[in-house]
Amino acid sequence: MNATAFRVRAPRDRDELEACLALRWRLLRAPWQQPRGSERDAFDDDAVHRLAEDGEGRLIGIARLHALEAHCGQIRYMAVLPAWQGRGVGSALLYSLEQAACRLGMTRIRLHAREGAVGFYARHGYIDTGPGPLLFGSIRHRLMEKVLS
Repeated sequence: MNATAFRVRAPRDRDELEACLALRWRLLRAPWQQPRGSERDAFDDDAVHRLAEDGEGRLIGIARLHALEAHCGQIRYMAVLPAWQGRGVGSALLYSLEQAACRLGMTRIRLHAREGAVGFYARHGYIDTGPGPLLFGSIRHRLMEKVLS
């Protein structure tokens, strides 16, 4: 398989979901000295999870969608290994979750984008709606939203 090839899919079982959660912690929590377990929340069991894997089946990215309210979902915990960033993995994860949101009857998606990712989401049709939370006292976020067609 091509060295740049990857695919996006749902985790097949609990072990794959646990691998996704481990990568979530490694990329989004460990760099800020957050404990194991801080990568999980109450929405995980009912959420739509996606993983990206390289041509040899190695996990390279993760993302999650959960329902916020009627017809509105939230994307959280989107992360791609640094070596795979800028190669379409994030876009593919985002597209997969947007398609899942449409199948679930969602017409809008909200998210909290780290300031460095605002341009990525804007290129995918998300509108910056204002300041978001400050995570771990140092990671600024922007609130973003997209109406699905």
